[in-house]
Amino acid sequence: MNDQQSGSDLKNIGPVSMEWLRAVGVNSREDLERIGAVEAYRLIEVHGFNASLNLLYALEAALQDVHWTALSSQTKAKLKAAAKAIPQ
Repeated sequence: MNDQQSGSDLKNIGPVSMEWLRAVGVNSREDLERIGAVEAYRLIEVHGFNASLNLLYALEAALQDVHWTALSSQTKAKLKAAAKAIPQ
């Protein structure tokens, strides 16, 4: 993804998820790269949106430019553990 593309062009990220990202200040791929998938997921949760682990996987996969189902089980396990470590 180049500088011309907006966050809405992120693979795996639909309109509702993009609204949530924008609400927490993630407006572009560069923003997502800067804070990372886990932090973006944390911000979405803190904002009160009903985020599932699939969103976390989709965010990470968007950074890798792959479909979220292509993430390895090890990557998903690491993401899940990181999400569980987020203070509520």
